[in-house]
Amino acid sequence: MSKNILVISASPRKGGNSDTLCGQFIKGAAEAGHQSEKVYFNDKTINYCSGCGVCFTKHECPQKDDMADVLDKMIRADVLVLASPVYFYCMNAQLKTLIDRTTPKYEEIKNKDFYFILTAADSEKEALNGTLAGLRGFTSCLPGANEKGVVCGTGMWNIGDAANAPAVKAAYEMGRNIAL
Repeated sequence: MSKNILVISASPRKGGNSDTLCGQFIKGAAEAGHQSEKVYFNDKTINYCSGCGVCFTKHECPQKDDMADVLDKMIRADVLVLASPVYFYCMNAQLKTLIDRTTPKYEEIKNKDFYFILTAADSEKEALNGTLAGLRGFTSCLPGANEKGVVCGTGMWNIGDAANAPAVKAAYEMGRNIAL
């Protein structure tokens, strides 16, 4: 059965390294018969959480931006791919903002398979452990979340560094190997 995949590209650079890997994941998933949609964070208006607490009782955010639509897509998806460049050994602010804004309905993001795509200038994969810990902290709050795969693109400082990196094939294969 074809799966509904939502890829969230939090890169501030369209065509940047993590965004490039998202494209390869989507290509592999399409070849395996899945439907994918990519949400490019910078094409959306998603404000920071203001900590107002309204969502605790009303289960909706009072902010009128694009997050409600993205959150509904996250809830409907079978598979979620979270992609971020790594800044100072953490996910970038864009992805953290999106995660924080899931609060109104985070318990409805349930029984999902998760894949993570990370890129960093550091050449050591272990340097991404802090970022993975943050992502796993998020998914540990979601009922039935299953981490299925991680691609770590290391040694990617400049835009375009992903083009010939081993992570390109890894992202493609990760998408292609999602079971029907």
